Amino acid sequence: MAPSPHDPRFPHRDECTVPGLLRRRAREQPDAPFATFTDTGAEWSFVDAYTTARAAAAGLRKLGVVVGDRVLAWLPNGAEILRVWFGANLLGAAFVPLNLAYRGAILEHVIRTSQAKVLVVHAELLDRLDDIDLGGLETVVVAGARTDTELLVTTAPFDVLTGDDVDLVEPEVEPWDTQCVLFTSGTTGPSKGVLCSHLHQYETVRAVADNFEPGERSLVTLPLYHAGATQDAYAALVVGGSFVVCPRFRTEDFWDIVRAEGVTAATLLGAMARFLLSQPESPDDADNPLRTIFLVPFTEDGTRFRERFDVDVYTVFNMTEVSAPIVSAKNPDRVGSCGRARPGVTVRLVDEHDREVAAGEVGELIVRTDTPWAMNHGYLGMPEETAHAWRNGWFHTGDAFSRDAAGDYFFVDRVKDAIRRRGENISSFEVEAEVAAHPDVRDAAAIPVPSDETEHEVMVVVTASPGRTVDPETLTRWLIPRMPHFMVPRYVRVVDALPRTPTNKVQKYLLRQNGVTPDTWDRVASGLVLGGTRVAVRDAV
Repeated sequence: MAPSPHDPRFPHRDECTVPGLLRRRAREQPDAPFATFTDTGAEWSFVDAYTTARAAAAGLRKLGVVVGDRVLAWLPNGAEILRVWFGANLLGAAFVPLNLAYRGAILEHVIRTSQAKVLVVHAELLDRLDDIDLGGLETVVVAGARTDTELLVTTAPFDVLTGDDVDLVEPEVEPWDTQCVLFTSGTTGPSKGVLCSHLHQYETVRAVADNFEPGERSLVTLPLYHAGATQDAYAALVVGGSFVVCPRFRTEDFWDIVRAEGVTAATLLGAMARFLLSQPESPDDADNPLRTIFLVPFTEDGTRFRERFDVDVYTVFNMTEVSAPIVSAKNPDRVGSCGRARPGVTVRLVDEHDREVAAGEVGELIVRTDTPWAMNHGYLGMPEETAHAWRNGWFHTGDAFSRDAAGDYFFVDRVKDAIRRRGENISSFEVEAEVAAHPDVRDAAAIPVPSDETEHEVMVVVTASPGRTVDPETLTRWLIPRMPHFMVPRYVRVVDALPRTPTNKVQKYLLRQNGVTPDTWDRVASGLVLGGTRVAVRDAV
């Protein structure tokens, strides 16, 4: 497919589809490094990747997979999951990776929603398929040492994806075809399968690709069922670079891998930068090949990270459903900033009736793109959710933002995570940023808890920095001059670790379920009372 003379917005399939890019890179850069796997030390060149994909596609075809199908991959980071992804796409099918933490009802939900005929699963996860409804699954391909199973479907060894590809005929795959279905984390409700076209993923990569240099080598530490990981791997195909795949993010291994593998770019989400900054300083911290990090969200850690490790820092706003509509300039210095709307997208901040709000006011971010198919094309099997998100011709992100007069956008909160106390709307993100700035605090989550007197009270759940302890009263007194009185937490709970999804998102719903526990410190009960800008200490009542 050549770009339409009537619509040049659409790239050629060899520029944006996984099959087109695999063929192109194997032809133009056959022996150039493409993927390195730290778990085994194996490496793929571009021609290796294409050859591997053809073998997997041929095997999937023998299992009955055809154009338009979806292939489930329930595998850890490594060569096996890439083999399934590229093979499925080469066959014109969609790649559907599953969260390794899934089990029980949620596992049953995503399998049924996917409507897939084939699941490729690691042997250690196989027993979780017992006693759940497998929907329309016909074959389960097992990677790793086989375990006993009594599944009511056919099982096959992983070798079926490594055989002869001589009879394989590759269909033409277009930019608007579905590349992958990525299930959301499900932290606030049932997981939704986001339909992502090849062009959707391409637009996401192109939004930040100007920051990439020839020979860019990225580090993939997020799991490959996460949009950030799949986009980092796919970006290497788009720009002709390479990437290093790790089984998981480990603070203690990060810099050793960066130096040993010559990594030049990395994405750090949530508390990952803070974890790295919590490590003891070394005279050679800046002696590393890393040139660029994408830090999401942008906190005070960004400036510290740039200065300590001598890297350029960028931030973006992105979610699985969109294609990086807001991108920062190099080395932003305003905490909470996500940057400005990039070319090719239009964004607005609106109220609950989709009326645009004024600069400086908080509204929900809604997005649309100039090019069709450049964002998600719905939620798989969820027409009502799709219609609600795409109402009035715009995609509604569910995220609250503010915008200043210069056009910079600032993340305020997930609409569902906002806290309302005595008529004041409070951003949990802003509370967390202030709390996490204390040197004793490693990580923080702010949640609403019920109040007898007002809508909610503010509670923070924190973990301590290595070698330190958190004293709730000391922390609270430190916060008082740093934030409006209505934002100062009433409750502080210190825990060993925050509950997180495998993609490092805090599972706030679990913290809300626990609420005020017996080990939670209560500012009011302790006698520390706030009133406007005044602080009073009285006996507990």
